[in-house]
Amino acid sequence: MNKAYLFLAVAIVAEVIATSALKASAGFTRMGPSVATVIGYGVSFYFLSLTLALMPTGIAYAIWSGVGIVLISLIAWLVFGQSLDAPALLGMGLIMAGVVVINVFSKSTPH
Repeated sequence: MNKAYLFLAVAIVAEVIATSALKASAGFTRMGPSVATVIGYGVSFYFLSLTLALMPTGIAYAIWSGVGIVLISLIAWLVFGQSLDAPALLGMGLIMAGVVVINVFSKSTPH
């Protein structure tokens, strides 16, 4: 795996954990999830910064945000019982299609 994609994967996972913890923090009133949120976002932005040294900003951010949206939505559905209707699922499918197009066809991504 390319180093840029490894850094980006760590950034995405850390951001997803941080955002999930943010929901669980109840407005930063619960200490454990609040600490996990701050640490998770710190790790995420650090690894995103490493990614940006190796990959164009627009491409990295498109992948980071797109994959993050889909993962957060799935966690919200699985863990927090939030519903996903047909338009939400269609939109997430289009987001993932966009990430695939960027990675398969763009000459801007590291190969």
